[in-house]
Amino acid sequence: MATPQRPCGPLVLGTTGLVGRALIRVWPSDAAPGIWQHRPRARLMASVPALEWDILNSPLPELPLTPSGMIVLAGVTGNDPDALALNTELAVKAVAAARQAGIVRILIASSQAVYGTARPLVNETTPCQPVSPYGRAKLHMEQALAGVEGVTMLRLGNVAGADSLFRMVSRQAPTLDRFSDGQSPLRSYIGPVTLARVLNRLLDPSLDLPPVMNVASPGLVAMSALLDAARQPFSWTDAPSSALPRLELDVSRLAALMPLETARPDALVNEARQGGWAPLG
Repeated sequence: MATPQRPCGPLVLGTTGLVGRALIRVWPSDAAPGIWQHRPRARLMASVPALEWDILNSPLPELPLTPSGMIVLAGVTGNDPDALALNTELAVKAVAAARQAGIVRILIASSQAVYGTARPLVNETTPCQPVSPYGRAKLHMEQALAGVEGVTMLRLGNVAGADSLFRMVSRQAPTLDRFSDGQSPLRSYIGPVTLARVLNRLLDPSLDLPPVMNVASPGLVAMSALLDAARQPFSWTDAPSSALPRLELDVSRLAALMPLETARPDALVNEARQGGWAPLG
């Protein structure tokens, strides 16, 4: 492969997913534009530098520019263990391609689901006890690349506009669990605008990044408050005993690297809309 000559922003893998499409829309105008990878025959916005590449079955094509790093959003969701196993294969092949292209910094999207539901507040040293097939698959992915130089796993909180609540609102009025204190579930969130800013900061080559980082805005957000901010109707149901009232990501590591504003429902809804989310009706 010929060595690209000009610098640019990151090579972003998996940009046909909800988070990737949102990031394309809100990528900071003062940041170097990225190269946005997509699957063969998938379509991206015509205005962005795009790279058609089948990560699992093809070698990395020659790059027109020298990326500042790689961001791996490519992955599989759902509950099928065989399909979910591809998360590890995708990440491993992405890292191998980055090495081939001379890309040093690699940020890989993991998930808060790796922690499980045993604790209401989790930091990067909290033991991982995932309970869902997706959480177990993401933890296996992390373990497969543990100790690889230049790789940082980003344990993402809920991304406004792309998480299950926002997706449901795009189809129907949701039903929320109500706990004994009258509250809906409380979760850590981040908006796509803030996430784009975080990713650009973490690409800074002067930073000495740890192998794992929680990524969310500080504080907890009630799902009911998000729906109120979006002016979307919803109904209640009594929370089952298995439901988790709160899960908060401790983002002290991230906050030590950059200023972070406390999560607010109205700001999250606004960022979701900037990222392309549209509610029902």
